Amino acid sequence: MSLDDAARTAVEQCMALEADESCAIITDDKRWDIGKALYDTASEITDDVTITCYPVGNQHGEEPPASVAAAMAAADVVLAPTTKSLSHTRARGNANEEGARIATLPGITKEVMITGLAADYETIDQHCTDVLAQVEGAEEIRVTTEAGTDITFEPGDREWFDDTGLCHDPGDFTNLPAGEVFVSPENVNGKYVVDGTMRPHGLLEDGQTLEFEVEGGSVTEISDDEIREQVETASEEVGQDAYNLAELGIGTNVAVSELVGSVLLDEKAGGTVHIAIGDDAGIGGDTDAPLHLDGIIREPTVYADGEEVELPQP
Repeated sequence: MSLDDAARTAVEQCMALEADESCAIITDDKRWDIGKALYDTASEITDDVTITCYPVGNQHGEEPPASVAAAMAAADVVLAPTTKSLSHTRARGNANEEGARIATLPGITKEVMITGLAADYETIDQHCTDVLAQVEGAEEIRVTTEAGTDITFEPGDREWFDDTGLCHDPGDFTNLPAGEVFVSPENVNGKYVVDGTMRPHGLLEDGQTLEFEVEGGSVTEISDDEIREQVETASEEVGQDAYNLAELGIGTNVAVSELVGSVLLDEKAGGTVHIAIGDDAGIGGDTDAPLHLDGIIREPTVYADGEEVELPQP
């Protein structure tokens, strides 16, 4: 696949852009080439397409300039390849409420774009359906690994969501590359050990791990100094909410056969799970925080009310 091929998959298969629709490409100085490829592809379908470029933000989840938010809300279709994620922003949520269907591509690179979109998203959709059928309605989800993870999630009344990459209806939202099933749990207790990918480290070296203790839905201990400092900095703004255990996600993209160090791609890999700290207001929770830190865990065993969940494998 080339970058143009990947852009065509995103615009045509994932977003199903039509000739009578408007499309806004939102990008920044570091992702211009990807934004331009999406713009060129969209321009082949509709005459009502714009591209907006703004300076790279300071952190993931930071609100974009007002003009960018307005462009998102005014479009039928939005694709946002940006360095810092717009997924967990009010701008994205407000645009969805206005009826825009939106794909964010945070931290996307050409390599990740080509690898993650070299997939059949109808197949990914079916894997999401299969996983949802096993976990929806469970009172407890337990995740264990040989590396030391043993953590239990109680979804409570929170809804499970799937990110299939198929974003065809007004108000739909997806993350591209896509492929996960996720929930923002009401309560979490235990320990998880990240041995895959996590910012700011990227892909961890063999034998390197990051350990997190969780009690009553909040992270109480973080083994890594850099990640602890990120959370502590956020807590200066929002207090204890920065330590919120925000998400359990299960990867369903079987086209991702190995981790590459990109959270955007690696969290979608079939046969992995990811656990996030911080903001969950955009995914069914009630915590607003200026960070959302995903850690990818290799080779997990997942149980739903004691029954092992069959995970999609590459």
